[in-house]
Amino acid sequence: MRYTLFENRKDELILVTRILLMALFVLFGWSKLTGFSGTVAYMTQTGAPMPEISAVIAVVMEFVVGIAIVVGLYTRPLAVLLALYTLGTAFIAHHYWTMSGMEQYVNMINFYKNVSIIGGLLLLSVTGPGKYSFDRK
Repeated sequence: MRYTLFENRKDELILVTRILLMALFVLFGWSKLTGFSGTVAYMTQTGAPMPEISAVIAVVMEFVVGIAIVVGLYTRPLAVLLALYTLGTAFIAHHYWTMSGMEQYVNMINFYKNVSIIGGLLLLSVTGPGKYSFDRK
């Protein structure tokens, strides 16, 4: 009874969740796409394998998959795929355990930010996209 407000607005809350969860991915995916040469340079700097291919994968995963999840297209499998990608980026780009000082602190924050996002993505894969999505049409 006390959760009726949330149950009555579940689909709207799931839509807002999809948008908020993907804001980071879509914004940074777009910047990676529009500044692709800088993205390749960043991938090289972080030690990502095959920097050019890694940059393409980053753009597709962050921008294309991010937009697909926002509109609710193949939400469940893409949320799991994006969770795996986010885990990979945490270990490749934010290996704070090999660092010291402020660099370690900043990368530890980003590593655990990725872990938190993975939790949200896995929850989205369980709940599904809600009524306001292409998956429900």
